[in-house]
Amino acid sequence: MFTAKITRKGQITIPAEFRKKLGTDVVEVKMEEEKTVIRPVKKLGGILKKYAIKDKPIEDIMQMEKEVIRNAFA
Repeated sequence: MFTAKITRKGQITIPAEFRKKLGTDVVEVKMEEEKTVIRPVKKLGGILKKYAIKDKPIEDIMQMEKEVIRNAFA
């Protein structure tokens, strides 16, 4: 365990030995009751998977994107 100061920008420094054990420079941070849990994310897709649109062909997703962009500029 280590103690870290939180900067004005909300940042902390994770000691080098912990970063080496994590094996990545991307982490997921979440609250579990009164605890803050930091977990390594090995692939960027792991962070983005909650935003993924599943069970749709890529063509449908691309069409959705075009419609959103068109509506944004309307």
